[in-house]
Amino acid sequence: MGFWELLVIAVVALLVLGPERLPGAIRSTMKTVRSIKQFGNQMQAELNDNLRVHELHQKLKDAEAKGMLDLTSDEQAAIDELTAAANSVRPANAQLLPEAAKPTAIPTQPLSETAVKNENKTGS
Repeated sequence: MGFWELLVIAVVALLVLGPERLPGAIRSTMKTVRSIKQFGNQMQAELNDNLRVHELHQKLKDAEAKGMLDLTSDEQAAIDELTAAANSVRPANAQLLPEAAKPTAIPTQPLSETAVKNENKTGS
């Protein structure tokens, strides 16, 4: 908007609202405009973050498809960035699970066959 358009809007607002209510209306309008700008900036930052995550995910998939060999500099940079992010969220005192806490192997036989064999051993 040019200067003359703003001047016309100001004169019309002064005539419609009067000198008593005009400052409050200006403050209210500025607050609304400020909140809309803030919302727009937040949405833009969130979209940029989501696009970056998608890009990193795609590069990781490409690197995995290559078997993590002969990576391009972009793929290696993405892996380094993901590794750094993973290390930043891991607690500093995190340790590997002790042997007793590791999950046990899943039986390869179906449950019904395992139950039948156990019943035969106990003589039931």
